[in-house]
Amino acid sequence: MISMSSFHSMLIPILSGMIMLAIGFNFRDKNMGVFAMWVGMLMILATVIYKILAKLNE
Repeated sequence: MISMSSFHSMLIPILSGMIMLAIGFNFRDKNMGVFAMWVGMLMILATVIYKILAKLNE
């Protein structure tokens, strides 16, 4: 079973990435909105890749 600290370490970057995606989508006509969408996408992708690599190392 997944521990709570591991759960929170995954939940915080994914939720903040989702928030960045939502903010960036609202301001997609400005450069800062596009940048926010990139940062949000990379945060979510990095979290998923990190978890995959951690499972492969077990």
